[in-house]
Amino acid sequence: MAGTTADLIIAGARVHTMVDGDSRLEPRSIAVAGGRVLAVGEAAEIADAFRGPRTQVDSVAGSTVTPGLIDAHLHPIQGVELCQGADLASVRDLRELRNALAAEAARVRSEGGSGWVRAWNLDYAAFDGEPLTARLVDDAVGGLPAIVFFFDFHTAIASSEALRLAGITGARSFEDTSEIMVDAAGTPTGELREDSAYQPILEIAPKPSREQTLEAARATFAKMRRSGLTGGTIMDGNSETLDLLEALDMTGMGLPVRIVSAMDVKPSYSAEQRAGIAAQRDRGGKRWRGGVIKLYADGVIDTGAGWLYEADADGDGLTGFWPDPAAFAAAVREFADAGFQIATHAIGDRAVGETITAYEAVGSIARSGVPHRIEHLETLDPRDVARLAATGITSSMQLPHMQWRIADGSDEWARRLGPVRAARAWAAGTVLRAGAPLALGSDWPIADLDARVGLAWAMLRRAPGDLNGFVYEPEERLTAAQALHGYTRGAALAQGDDDLGIIRAGARADLAVWSADPLEASGDDLATLPVRATYLDGLRTLHTE
Repeated sequence: MAGTTADLIIAGARVHTMVDGDSRLEPRSIAVAGGRVLAVGEAAEIADAFRGPRTQVDSVAGSTVTPGLIDAHLHPIQGVELCQGADLASVRDLRELRNALAAEAARVRSEGGSGWVRAWNLDYAAFDGEPLTARLVDDAVGGLPAIVFFFDFHTAIASSEALRLAGITGARSFEDTSEIMVDAAGTPTGELREDSAYQPILEIAPKPSREQTLEAARATFAKMRRSGLTGGTIMDGNSETLDLLEALDMTGMGLPVRIVSAMDVKPSYSAEQRAGIAAQRDRGGKRWRGGVIKLYADGVIDTGAGWLYEADADGDGLTGFWPDPAAFAAAVREFADAGFQIATHAIGDRAVGETITAYEAVGSIARSGVPHRIEHLETLDPRDVARLAATGITSSMQLPHMQWRIADGSDEWARRLGPVRAARAWAAGTVLRAGAPLALGSDWPIADLDARVGLAWAMLRRAPGDLNGFVYEPEERLTAAQALHGYTRGAALAQGDDDLGIIRAGARADLAVWSADPLEASGDDLATLPVRATYLDGLRTLHTE
């Protein structure tokens, strides 16, 4: 682009371009115009070729610049509705749970308002094998309606009053594997498995207003920038999600990050509903777009809803999310034929295998040229690792989910799977060694939104900062370069953006400026390494710790 004057030159930093073969460590400069990179090169070379009288020069000497990070899987808008009330992350046993719920109930009573007790982020391990029942919640909240979500949002416990208000009096049939758990007499226990089972509660519980949702979502997007994130893929969208993104992108400076949003398709959706979703394939704006369909092949292993080749320790795990597997495969074909990229939630090994098979039947590459993708892949059969590599299907993993494991294998996830399948957990290293594409993300609000924490988990496979913490499957640890690739180039290609996650001529100027080189930091240091600034379309936002 000789002869072009830069709007901006970022000068004096070490630059990790993520271009194959580029390992230069000496300081370089980046020229930007019109929101895109013009060139990367030595300071004098860039200044001579691209600096004009109005060029802004940002000196970042001593820093390191990488492509802006991309969270390949998160829920920033759905999280606004679900993350209401008390955060139970610190709760470790039933006594602490009772105390936390009682404190939230007292707060609700003192403030008046809706009278609903809400809580989220509860660990299954807090129950230590005790049944999940409304009775415990009832004792703590004193008769108020309440709903408590576990950390994965696949399971909830409702109080007796919440069940009564929602008209839940017994078991119901759903068009997926959602389940209202009942006792021997057919009375609901309070445990609600999967989305369809707890939706009747959410339909009557107070919701944030549209204005509150917009404000909270914008705050979440802005928070993403502080850990180097400049984009992400939403994995729970619907028409309202696209409406909200459109509204955010049309106000003020627009969306603070670049977003791709998938749209959920459930087994219960009618032909008319599916047609309405298909009609929105090409919706998009300056910094957001759709074009992705989200399907579910199973639930979660912790409650026996993960789809496995062999039953878990409790005899569960032999059915997928769609009662008829052929209907799942038909949905993949329907939306692939309509030109969508497909992203499928698949946690159990058979869920992964069946999803690969469904993708193979329609072609593993979407019509747009983007590989279809699988989300989570928490346990993998070795045969399916080879199939992932052969087909080019993207594995989208969220390694901070390992925070819920217990070293002795007593957590529900590991107990149900047993030692052999648990040893295949989150096999990111195996996937890369096989030659399959890998993208990384948080699944926020299930795990920390801070991308540095995600990078650290990928490298350490233990909690960052806990130097004596248990390391899960050390052979699956990623190098700093592999982890950064998963959060930059890998995540960009997973969503079909060849001009993101890389610093080269023509790429979008979405960048992160680090106080030191993230590829030379230990995982523990990386988790708190300051991000001094981020650029989106070449526009800078400064950050302080």
